[in-house]
Amino acid sequence: MQIVFMLDQTDEDYTGGEFVITEQIPRAQSKANVLKPNRGDMLILTTNFRPVKGSKGYYRVNMKHGVSPLHSGHRHSLGIIFHDGLS
Repeated sequence: MQIVFMLDQTDEDYTGGEFVITEQIPRAQSKANVLKPNRGDMLILTTNFRPVKGSKGYYRVNMKHGVSPLHSGHRHSLGIIFHDGLS
């Protein structure tokens, strides 16, 4: 898991730089979600996969995340990664 805290205001301190989360669904087209969090917002996301219930039980959907290019200004965020050091 990862937590991202937004430190700048979108469309005020910067333009562009949207947060993009892509679900890579097995045997289907990938699905992208675009988020524009504001200053003080917190995102909680998985860095690897998430479980999704299907007709035959749960399966893994791979998750990728990133940030689109900035058009102007500066974008700052604080990311905290939680991981299992044993695996």
